[in-house]
Amino acid sequence: MAARQAPKTTFEVSNVIQPIFSGGSVALDNGARILASTLGENAVLTNLATGRQLAEIEGDGEPISTLTITPSASHLIVCSRSLTMRIYSLKTSPELDSVETTLVRTSKPHATPVVVLAVDRTSTLVATGAADGAIKIWDIVGGYVTHTVSGPSVMISALHFFEVAAAAKAGSESAPRSKKGSRKSSDGREKDQDDPSGTQFRLAFGTQDGKIRIFDLHKRVTLPVYSDPKRRKEAHESNVQGISYSPEQHALLSGSRDKTMTLWLWKDGGWNGTPMLRHEGVEAVGFLNDGKTMYSAGTSGLLRLWDTTTHQEVTAKQDAKSEAESILSVVSLPHKSLVLCVQADQTLAFYRIPPFGDLRKAGSIQMEPARRISGTHDEILDLAYLLPDRSMMALATNSEDIRLVSVAETPAQPGADDMGTYFGQDVGLLKGHEDIVMSLDVDWSGHWVASGAKDNTARLWRVDPANNSFTCYAVFTGHIESVGAVALPKTVPPEDSEAYKNPLDHPPAFLVSGSQDRFVQKRPIPRSSQNANPSSGLRRLAHEKDINALDVSPSGRLFASASQDKTVKIWDVEKLEVQGILKGHKRGVWTVRFSPQNTPAIQGEQGSVSGKGVILTGSGDKTIKLWNLSDYTCIRTFEGHSHNVLKVVWLGLPSDEKATRKAVQFASAGADSLVKVWDANLGETECTLDNHEDRLWTLAINPETNMLVSGGSDSKVTFWRDTTSETQAAATEAAFKLVEQEQELENYIHAGAYRDAIVLALQLNHPGRLLNLFTNVVTTDAPEPGSLSGIKAVDQVLASLSDEQIFLLLLRLRDWNTNARTAPVAQRILWALVKSYPASKFSNLSVKGARGQKSLKEVLNALKVYTERHYKRTEELVDESYLVEYTLHEMDSLAPPLEQDVVMANAR
Repeated sequence: MAARQAPKTTFEVSNVIQPIFSGGSVALDNGARILASTLGENAVLTNLATGRQLAEIEGDGEPISTLTITPSASHLIVCSRSLTMRIYSLKTSPELDSVETTLVRTSKPHATPVVVLAVDRTSTLVATGAADGAIKIWDIVGGYVTHTVSGPSVMISALHFFEVAAAAKAGSESAPRSKKGSRKSSDGREKDQDDPSGTQFRLAFGTQDGKIRIFDLHKRVTLPVYSDPKRRKEAHESNVQGISYSPEQHALLSGSRDKTMTLWLWKDGGWNGTPMLRHEGVEAVGFLNDGKTMYSAGTSGLLRLWDTTTHQEVTAKQDAKSEAESILSVVSLPHKSLVLCVQADQTLAFYRIPPFGDLRKAGSIQMEPARRISGTHDEILDLAYLLPDRSMMALATNSEDIRLVSVAETPAQPGADDMGTYFGQDVGLLKGHEDIVMSLDVDWSGHWVASGAKDNTARLWRVDPANNSFTCYAVFTGHIESVGAVALPKTVPPEDSEAYKNPLDHPPAFLVSGSQDRFVQKRPIPRSSQNANPSSGLRRLAHEKDINALDVSPSGRLFASASQDKTVKIWDVEKLEVQGILKGHKRGVWTVRFSPQNTPAIQGEQGSVSGKGVILTGSGDKTIKLWNLSDYTCIRTFEGHSHNVLKVVWLGLPSDEKATRKAVQFASAGADSLVKVWDANLGETECTLDNHEDRLWTLAINPETNMLVSGGSDSKVTFWRDTTSETQAAATEAAFKLVEQEQELENYIHAGAYRDAIVLALQLNHPGRLLNLFTNVVTTDAPEPGSLSGIKAVDQVLASLSDEQIFLLLLRLRDWNTNARTAPVAQRILWALVKSYPASKFSNLSVKGARGQKSLKEVLNALKVYTERHYKRTEELVDESYLVEYTLHEMDSLAPPLEQDVVMANAR
């Protein structure tokens, strides 16, 4: 029977919420299924229905200047500051769970970086606009330039392909004809001739100095758009950031940072503009609802809709949003009634546009995002599970807003219009703080969230996702500096109580806050939200330096405060009096955590300590300490982190008493970017988890599943699944299987089944037994005629090995070949192996591992060196044998005759 395996604690990455957009360009395909975005030097493709990353394309070492995806999602075009343009072909899986990207072409389109791209609706042409004012039109598949557009030596800021149908041209663009058949404008300039193809392809472009030009791809001419043709006054006075065309209205729309949006209609042989003054810089414009509606977006952070006919705004007036929410660019899909706005804080906001019939009444439409995607969560300062089922998480992300994301395991159903919940999707925002949120805490139910921020306030939030209600319940003031720590009681009320049955109407009893002003406050929480300013509570000067962390005991009678003054104080909740002081850390204490209610006894140096009477602390001195709350002494010190320990959490324990006995464990996160899981009794590290690239500020635990969640400065949120039971089961199964295989090997050897025995010995990697087998084969008393090794069955095994088995056998032969005692067997098997395969088999042998063919070359060289040495030694032995034979022959002539020789001689 297999020996019982020692339990080994293991965790694996289950999910990761990671950045997909860090600023720059974004693009959508025509089906709104794939989002292409810029992430530093890389390009990322994301499935909009499930939120899963489909592909990440590594950059060329320079930041991406712009990118786009074709409407058909057939190609991705990426341009970077290195002056290169890379075109990738995209092949999507049927379920759209992955995208295969293939680099088909790399070119240098311009002498300066490409800053704007545009693709036509057929996904065949791409226009590149450079910083020096040059424009080129490329065939995407062929990779050649179809048109070169001459323009002013000013940066191109907007590009837009559009088509003018022949019917629209004949009707709207009618103008006096010259004798040669061309139309002339009122100022005598020749205009467009009839296109026999039936469609006129155009490229409109705007520049940084406010100019708009239209290039005719068929006739290869460029025509200006003037706001005042007689005085040749340009369309705008500053950057033209957006251009759009409506075929139904045969109208152009342009927006500029000069705070104007202009609607251009074809009249009297030219484009006549109607400017609409705004009070914000316009970053994007476009047509919706078959050209009946216009949209604009810019520095105010608002998406506004306008009636094309009346030029009146149909969205309700709203106050401008914060600078972080200003809109930098827009991607629209009119046929989907979808508008994607890119905000300055790297948030992607999706808007659903109402039908035109619902927009007739001016000022009646409230535009709110139907969905938000955080391109990056920035630095994760704190996080916490929400709701009883832990299906949501609150993130404090170096911002004044608290982000709520879904962490439900059930993904949304795939579909372009699906706005269902998926893992990592933004669910809501808790808006109210005026500065960065520093800390979070949650009550027992997960419906009440406390937050502390740099605006010197603490807030209590009520989270009710069933009714889409995320509101601020109370604001707590009183501190004169940043609130760096908050804590709520987590005592579970009786199951038959109203507070247990309806937690949304029963907030926690109190909130404790700690600040850089060195004070702690205990504030009672009002029973009604109408009392926004809670009554004053207790306030004490607690420490000599900043307060970094707070925690309330499971009973709700004590709380602990950890400070930069190297101490932790234990307080009585009712009177706010110090019950004990924990001294021993050599630097500031960053985290503190009471043990859970059901923690078993822990063995200390002085004997057993009740589990509910201990507390953990983590410090900048790189250590974690376990303290006894009875006498406030240190039970054990844990060392292992190479930098500050910033967070500790206790792992959950099985609730069933009959469950397999499990060690009392806790996890810690540090500035060394590692998560460590510890055994509280042994004082040793059980495992180290590494999936981050920067310091980890926070940890959270789901006590029911032991799912660990870590977040830090690299903007990642990693979910670690506890795989200890699976690992233990797999180890036990492997042990049993190993015993069975070893017994099977013994049976093969005993029965003389060399073929099966050799295959199994290679599989089990038993060099000693394999050598004995080959020795028996080579030295057999009855070798089979024609066999390379001595037994034909063994020859068949050697001739049918896999690449991995051949390499493993070569490793064994190399080792045996270094010993003169085992070298004859190694040489015989090596000879049989080489005779069984062509030379190309060994030169093209597939070798796994980072070193690959290099390691194979070393093995073959080692075999060669010792083989040559053995051959040389054999030659020397042969030469020496001749000398011995000669010596013996000469000695025969000197030897006296034998007695029988004398008798025979006398007889003659």
